[in-house]
Amino acid sequence: MVAVSRTLLMCALAGSLLAQRGPRPSASATPPDPATMAQNQVARLTQLLTLNTTQAAQATTIFTSALTSASTLQTTLKNDRTTLETAITTNATSIIDQVSQNIGVLDGQITAIQAKADAAFYAILNSDQQAKFKDAGLGGRGGLGGPGGFGGRGPGGPRR
Repeated sequence: MVAVSRTLLMCALAGSLLAQRGPRPSASATPPDPATMAQNQVARLTQLLTLNTTQAAQATTIFTSALTSASTLQTTLKNDRTTLETAITTNATSIIDQVSQNIGVLDGQITAIQAKADAAFYAILNSDQQAKFKDAGLGGRGGLGGPGGFGGRGPGGPRR
């Protein structure tokens, strides 16, 4: 019974995520702002976990705040990765060391922001929703959206 409901939940989640995908944006496309990303995320979570209006409003606030906090770090991370790529091609080993450490710190800060948002969201769920949350594998390393949280590719989110 649990295996069947878990399978159905995962299928619903996969269908929801696939339905959300449109054409792949070009490399120069501007990503959506944090409020829009949070709204999209809450819409998926509302469908998956049957959030009520109050929970959806709280979740929107939680995720908008987290995404806004992380966006500045993401910009710095993107710049540091560009610097790292340049340092690799010029064999600037001291810059590689320095920028790699910066990237590690930024990844840690972003992971903490995501984990705190996930914890705050989890706290507003009722016990049935928490069980669905756990069964769907929404919590854990990287938080909501998988590794990197918020739909990212891994620590620090998407590489652009």
